[in-house]
Amino acid sequence: MAEKTLIYNIQELTKAYDTGKVKIKALDSVSFTVSEGDMLAIMGRSGSGKSTLLRQMGLLDRPTSGSLLFEGEEVTGLPESDRTKMRLKSMGYVFQEYALLGELTAHQNVYLPGMMLGKKGSNYKERAKELLELVGLGQRTGHYPKELSGGEQQRVAIARALINSPSVLLADEPCANLDTISSKSVMETMVRLNSHLQVTIIFISHDPTDKQYARSLIVLSDGRIAERE
Repeated sequence: MAEKTLIYNIQELTKAYDTGKVKIKALDSVSFTVSEGDMLAIMGRSGSGKSTLLRQMGLLDRPTSGSLLFEGEEVTGLPESDRTKMRLKSMGYVFQEYALLGELTAHQNVYLPGMMLGKKGSNYKERAKELLELVGLGQRTGHYPKELSGGEQQRVAIARALINSPSVLLADEPCANLDTISSKSVMETMVRLNSHLQVTIIFISHDPTDKQYARSLIVLSDGRIAERE
């Protein structure tokens, strides 16, 4: 079997914050790799460094030290303009808050990022419909956010994050604001997308039961990897 391509190669990644009296290490020499097509869960208690790590992986912040290779390219020292282009082209983001535009339909919310990148109208609009079908909302394309449940809004947000065919989908506690049934639906949707689209998915969760949906697992404690499966 051919060896899978590495999406991330992270070595000795450290993020420290200077409070004035003492430096706090939110991440402390974290090293691991993520292969193409993986579905990685990052777990740990509040304050363990989960969100800090995801921000580094999403190029939303820079580390204090260490190396982060994304698709084979060292990105920690890249100019911000290049990092922005990489985020737009290769990364999709899903957050706790759905951040949908209330005046736009589900379909419009999904295809908006494609339009902003100048893609041909027929292409991104058709892909938006396909993605909404994939997340189980093919019959809800013309509905506005206020007409959708929290779980449905989050699935629209997931579809939107995939409109530009990113290499990786980064989800920061996507089920934090959802009930048990909606959470199950969202997680099962991400599993289906991981399998169907072969998109690499990295998600943070505070719910230990969510690791059942992952192909691999990292547990953080005090900024260090305490467990790796």
